[in-house]
Amino acid sequence: FVVAFLAVIRARATAAPLNSAYTADEFEFYLSDSESRLLLTPAEAASNSASVIAAAKLGIPRVAVCIDPSTLSVSIAGNLLVDEHQSDSSLSSVINDADDVALFLHTSGTTSRPKGVPLTQQNLGASTQNIVGVYELSSTDATVIVLPLFHVHGLLAGLLSPLTAGASAVLPAAGRFSASTFWADMRAYGATFYTAVPTIHQILLDRHASKPETDYPKLRFIRSCSASLAPAVLDRLEKAFGAPVLEAYAMTEASHLMASNPLPHRGPHKPGSVGRPVGQEMAILDENGVIQRANANGEVCIRGPNVTKGYKNNPEANKAAFGFGWFHTGDLGYMDSDGYLHLVGRIKELINRG
Repeated sequence: FVVAFLAVIRARATAAPLNSAYTADEFEFYLSDSESRLLLTPAEAASNSASVIAAAKLGIPRVAVCIDPSTLSVSIAGNLLVDEHQSDSSLSSVINDADDVALFLHTSGTTSRPKGVPLTQQNLGASTQNIVGVYELSSTDATVIVLPLFHVHGLLAGLLSPLTAGASAVLPAAGRFSASTFWADMRAYGATFYTAVPTIHQILLDRHASKPETDYPKLRFIRSCSASLAPAVLDRLEKAFGAPVLEAYAMTEASHLMASNPLPHRGPHKPGSVGRPVGQEMAILDENGVIQRANANGEVCIRGPNVTKGYKNNPEANKAAFGFGWFHTGDLGYMDSDGYLHLVGRIKELINRG
């Protein structure tokens, strides 16, 4: 996945990663909505798998990608017409443009039908620089990716930002997050941080209570994002694993990061707050577009080079989301007198059961 993803965006094509657990109907929706022209799967994906069935129904060719573990060479197999005269050197003439749409994802659909979000090279570049800067990532850092790479959290904060900083991004030995092998992976590769959702933090705390490790690696920080982290859980995490827990705030439309609590030497991290804006303007607006004073509730709005230029083929959603010169997140919150954001709810929301 990692090699294929980087190859796609380097070739000025658009990567639209999908959840392999989708049903055939879901694949059909996402493949058609993204106007995909090619399906890339692992070699072991069966011909009767949901994604392959959906692609065949839509007339989209499928290519299987495989990496030989001994030689690390990449092979692709499929019924594509390939120009035999095209050599690897021809890629050197392909110049990436800041406005190229590199990544296409859908919102999580908290307000019904998922909306397509195109993110450009500029968006991804700005976001990775924001993430690298606020956490001071460098070549001495390493992390184990515990999140799926078809969402912005894992893709931007777990994979692309460490790579941009020259750090190491490790894929878990179990193939996905596993509490029983997580700390062994972290120790084996000298990990200095990890980023996860509250559910995973809770699983690690539960395991710590029942089967603690003999020793835990010395981490610079632990990051939590994508859902609110209860202050009591944050406190337990810090005590159990001996590292500051930095809660952050992000969304697909912002190419992930919008705000984060800072590293300890850069300022306090406040339990219950998602921190300060990172690399973009942020304001609390009322329904008339008037910026609110400190500690007054309103809608969280942002603007900056990391923010999408608009939803795909969805003028109604764009009209609702872009107003008064800002992108409207749909989240309600307030900024305290120190410039830290506190979220208090959603303007409208569906409950995602399970």
